[in-house]
This record gives sequence, structure tokens and C-alpha cells, in this order.
Amino acid sequence: MTEPTQQPGRPDQRAYRRAADYVAAALIFLQDNVLLTDPLRPEHIKPRLLGHWGTCPGITMVYAALNTLVKERGADVLLVTGPGHGAPALHANLWLEGTHEDYDPALARTADGLRELAGRYCAPDGFPSHLSPSVPGTMHEGGELGYALSTAFGAALDAPDRIVACIVGDGEAETGPTAGAWHSTKYLDPVTGGAVLPVLHLNGYKISSPTVFATMSDAELTALLRGYGWDPRIVDVTGDPPGDPLGAAVLDAHTVIRDLQDRARSGDKPVRPAWPMIVLRSLKGQGAPAQVEGKAIEGTFHAHQVPLPDVHDDPEQLRALEDWLRSYRPQELFDDDGRPVPDVLACVPPTGRRIGAQPAANGGLLRRPLDLPPIPPYAVDVAKGPGTATASPTRVLGDWLAEVMRSSAADRNFRIVSPDELASNKLDAVLTASGRAYVWPVEEYSEDLTRNGRVMEMLSEHNCQGWLQGYLLTGRHGLFPTYEAFASVVDSMVNQYAKWLKMSREIPWRAPISSLTYLLTSEGWRQEHNGYSHQGPGFINNLLNRKNTVTGLYLPPDANTLLVTMEELLDETGKVNVVVAGKHDAAQWLDLDAARAHCRAGASAWPWASTYAGEDPDIVLACAGGIPTVESLAAADMLRRDLPEARIRFVNVVDLCALAPPDRHPHGMTDDRFRALFGDDTPVVFDFHGYPSAVHQLLHGRPRPERFHVRGYVEEGTTTTPYDLLALNGTSRHDLAITALTYLGDRGGAAGALATRYARHRDSLRAELRRTGTDPAEITGWRWPA
Repeated sequence: MTEPTQQPGRPDQRAYRRAADYVAAALIFLQDNVLLTDPLRPEHIKPRLLGHWGTCPGITMVYAALNTLVKERGADVLLVTGPGHGAPALHANLWLEGTHEDYDPALARTADGLRELAGRYCAPDGFPSHLSPSVPGTMHEGGELGYALSTAFGAALDAPDRIVACIVGDGEAETGPTAGAWHSTKYLDPVTGGAVLPVLHLNGYKISSPTVFATMSDAELTALLRGYGWDPRIVDVTGDPPGDPLGAAVLDAHTVIRDLQDRARSGDKPVRPAWPMIVLRSLKGQGAPAQVEGKAIEGTFHAHQVPLPDVHDDPEQLRALEDWLRSYRPQELFDDDGRPVPDVLACVPPTGRRIGAQPAANGGLLRRPLDLPPIPPYAVDVAKGPGTATASPTRVLGDWLAEVMRSSAADRNFRIVSPDELASNKLDAVLTASGRAYVWPVEEYSEDLTRNGRVMEMLSEHNCQGWLQGYLLTGRHGLFPTYEAFASVVDSMVNQYAKWLKMSREIPWRAPISSLTYLLTSEGWRQEHNGYSHQGPGFINNLLNRKNTVTGLYLPPDANTLLVTMEELLDETGKVNVVVAGKHDAAQWLDLDAARAHCRAGASAWPWASTYAGEDPDIVLACAGGIPTVESLAAADMLRRDLPEARIRFVNVVDLCALAPPDRHPHGMTDDRFRALFGDDTPVVFDFHGYPSAVHQLLHGRPRPERFHVRGYVEEGTTTTPYDLLALNGTSRHDLAITALTYLGDRGGAAGALATRYARHRDSLRAELRRTGTDPAEITGWRWPA
């Protein structure tokens, strides 16, 4: 390897980078003889060669340059690594700086410690080939590409002294989420926020084909990135240039960042701030053998994963591996005990400033509970009885959230992210407490925009998710309201995040962070005007397949239960929650005390809607969700009126996971409580907000689950009226009553006659609404009888 000359007055990075690259390669290949004190033999090679070498040298270049920034400027640096499969490089740097040893003495900076680290890498119960919660200094896995940059911005918000360096691989840069995330500078206030320093790492190839960005010229890259609003610096190290050009570029970028922030904080706020970034060109797998057995490796996609895959059986590859590893001259880098020599350690920041020990990467240590305002002043008064008051649940919640915004203003530790849907979802009261964040000038008419706003609206669910993840992971709080149908845009992101939380629970030194809560509104049952495309409750099903210890699903039936639910979830840690709530004015059922008891139970019988007078019921009418509650109550009202001898128990479920057996979900109600609500053999007609399969999945393991007849959304939809949409899916009050009559017995022919009457009436209502274009008054004006 050709080595650049070192700039005077600065620790020699060449030795440090050689050591890190050597350790990274050793983790992939070696199980013994980790410092090459003996000739390399096949038995020294791991039986399974796993990992990705190609991006490792570039990651170490960035890490070393950031170390220089920390040492020379005292910068507070957090690193987000998009190419998470470059984990060997991160492990190498963490081992060299001593962070691994701080967390686990078995990973000491000795030959034994390096052997232990190599033995754990890609081994059962060890470190995976990508980053994970078990890796110190890490808050982003990077296994699924696209989200590093938005997550980095979330970490920088409301952290004015923090520099979040973000390595974006050129493969990751091809993704849609990354494309949207470049715009995040337009939301970052230089006064109240920190800064994100992206390093777009161009090393040419993905698994087996070239990357789009690496094929672009410097002029094309500069034009694109400047168009996004960045001030790019291109650093090309493919020819091993003299000096430390990347370190110089990082220091220069930091100077620009501090100047921009100082000007803004002194009142001279830049109109269109262009934040610096770095484009790093390096060879794929830089430092690997140039060619082996006639096949080019360095600088090609053959260096992406394991460059020498047949090293066990091919003597030439074994010789090439030994030559490659010895080219780093490990005997100069480590002493007889395997400890890094002073020349290597000279590049490491002092204890307490190391990148791997950055407190924000274990944000639960920084988390402080929100000062939540009391909810009684915001509760809906239902003193006159169930259904006598009318309110929009989300509008009621919005008034309370506005006070949450105000009470957290001093600490600036609570944000709301939303894809431009706050007003649509009737949560716009929060804008009275904090405006919408936007830094760039807006010439056209607009409302509630402010540079330091803590409401972030962008028509990118991916960006909102990344922002909030970064914010929560660094110890803060937030909420993600969005249209129900389009929450599924981030299905894969929440999958990855839920896995992160599950694994974090198993790492003793990881402190719990605030829960990520989605508020799904504009729900499908009231998207009849937008049509079929906006009718999709599948996000619930996605979350049901995640680990039960980190998930919660809530369907509050009215405003007071929504307030109680959100009060609890904004104080909770370590979970992903979904809350589904309506935004339209609707009847309110429970006073605040009853709402608290109902939410605490997760599900309960409503005696005022039941007719069984303490006897065993003939049937249970159950429901979960705002619209299903109304339809089920209307069905109960019909049956009470037309078949008064039928004993009906009415059950509402607010915590969906309470339906699961307690050994399958921590929220699951006990068997005794389940029997008290649903009996052992009693037929249950269950009207559910989403897909019926979700309820059936939860009921698995309960006694006789086949007696539950679940109605829900079955992919029937169009542009029509609310009642017609319910009827199309078999969930209207008439359909529920007809289903109940099927299981109430013949009763001298009365049940069958009623079912026929209800069906005819339903069909006549549907014919009428097609003539008028609106639902009939008997549907829209129905109220629970006093």
C-alpha cells in the first residue's frame, strides 16, 4: 500500500488506519493467530466466512477523520452509519479506542481480546454481520438501506452542540427515502438544532453492479447536491493522495457549520443556509489484493463481501490473504501482548470524548419524563349519559397536545411529525403552541411556519419515521399522526425499528427510550369520499407480527378513552404503539373515571348497553374501534327493541392485545377475566375496525375461538357514503344484528323474520342513499336511547 505523507502537527493517522483495516479484515477471516505471529494456516481461518469488506476501509477513513475533529476541536460527534454491513470497521475502531473493553473487559485491547472479538463476530449469539443494539455507539443498524440520513437529522434536532456525522453509502443513496432526506436541511434550525455532516461514500459498486452515484461525474454530483441545498466537498482518495484530505475536509466543514450557527445565534440568520457535506471517492475494498488468480478484487464488486471466499481450499487464495494481512505490518501496530502501540493510540480521543462512547447513542440515559399536563380539563362531559355528548376525539386530543407542546417548550424535548396532515386530522390546535418547522423562505401564502417550530410536516412518511426514530433514540419524545391507509408506507421501517427495540431490551447497558406512537386517524371507514385507495387498516396486522413485548394496539372508542390512552403512552418506554382514533364529531360514551377504568382493564362489559341483567347472556356483541362501537351499539339497540327477551352482553375492547392469552402477550387478560366477558360457549359477534384476521390471530389459544364471528374490513370499497361502505363489508348495524340473530335461536320464527326484515331495510337504505347521495337521517341521526 502506498501511504500518504502526514500533515505536520497532527497525529499520524496512517498507523491508526492500518490497524483498523487490519482488525476489520481479521474479524472476517481469522479465528486464531489473529496477529499473525505464526505463518497463516487453514486452521486459523474461520469455518464460515461472513461479512462485508468493501465499505470497511472507507468507514475507517471517516472514523479517523472524525477522531481528528474531536481531538482538535472538542466536537460533540455522534456517528450514524448507513452501510451497516460495514460492521467490521466499526468493531475495529471501537476496539482500538477502548470502548469495547469499557463495556466488556473480555474484549480488552490485547491479543486475547482481539481473538475474543473475532470469535464473536458472525458467531452464534455474537455480533451479527451488520450493526445492532449490541454495538456501542450505534443507533442505526443500516441493514435495510435508506434511512440513515433522516435518522441523523432526528438526532440533531434540539441538540445545538451536536454534530451528527452520517455515512451514506452510494447504494443507499439510490433509495427513495434517502432522496427525500436530503431536503431535511430545510427543517433544521441553526439556532436550536445541531448539524448533520453527511459523507456520501462513493466506492463504485453494490453487490454485483455499479452504483448510480459512483457513475456520475463530479460536476453532475455537485449540481445535484447543490440543487438539494448542500455545499458539497469532493474528496478523492482512490489514488492515495498525500496528506489527510478527508480530515482537512471534515475540519473545513466544521468551520463552516460553526460559522453558520454562530451567525444564526447572533441574530444574522441565513436565508437559505447551505450546509457542508462531503463526497468521498475511494476504491471498493481499498487495500485488498489488486488481483488474485486473474480476477480483479480491489476497486471491483468482488471486494464487496468476502474477497477471498475459497481461502480454505485454495492455496493461492490463502497466500494472497496472508500477503494482504501482512501488508498492514501488524508487528508495527501491536506490541508483544497485542496492545495497540502509542502511534496508533495517538489518534484516539480521550476517555469521555470517544465516538463509540457518545451518550446520545444510548439515549435512554439522557431521557427525562415529559411534564404531562392533567387531562381532566380537556375531558368531554358525558354526565347526562352515554351518547348524549358529541365531540371530535382528535380535536379534543389536539387541545391537550397543545399544552404538552407548551409544557415541553423550555426543554425542547417533544416533537410531532406528520405528512402534512395535522389540520386534516383536526390536531391543528398544537400549532397554537408551536408552529411548523421550516427554515427556507416561503414567498407564497402560508400559515404557522416558523424556523424553530417543533411540528414537522413533510409529505414523506419515510422522513417522518426517520426523524422521529433519531429523536427518540437520542432521549426525547414524540408522536406520529398520519392517515391510517398510508401508515403502511413505513411498514418495513417499523419492522426494523421494532427488532431494534426487542434486541435493545436484551442488552443490559441499553437504557429504555420513549415509545414510538403512531396515531392513525382519517380511518378507512370515513374515507368513503376518497375511495378504495384510502381504505386500508393493514398497519395493525403488521404490528401484530412483531415481538409482543414491544408492541401495543389501541382502539379508543371516544375522546376520553383517547386522552387516557395517549397520557399513558407518552409516558411509556421501549415500545411501538398504534392508536386508531376518529376525527369526525361523534357520540361520546364514557366519562373520565369510566374511561380510565376501561383503559386499565383493556376490555370491559358496558352494562348500560347490555340486557342480560346478570344472567348468562345468549350472545355477546363485542367491538373494537370508534365506528364499530357505534354500529354495534346501534345493533344492540335494534335487538333490545325488537327481541327484548334476548340476553345480550355488550363488550368493548380498547386494548386489542388484551384478547390474546397472557402467555402470548403481556397485555393479555387472564383466563378468568376472558371468561367473565365472553363466557365459555357463548357465541360472540365481534365488529372490528380492521381485517378480521387480526382478531382471529389474537384469539388463538382462547377457549373455542370458532365461536367468535368477526366482522371487519374485507377489501370491499369504493367512493360512496359511510353507511354504504359498512354494508359493502358486512359491518353495518343491520348486518351485525342479522349475524346475531343467526345464533340466538329460532324463537318461534321471530329471529328469522327479524333477520329478513333487517336485510330488506338495509337494502332499501342503500337504494335510497344512491338516489340522494347521502346517508339517510335514521343512520346519521341515530342516538343511543336515554
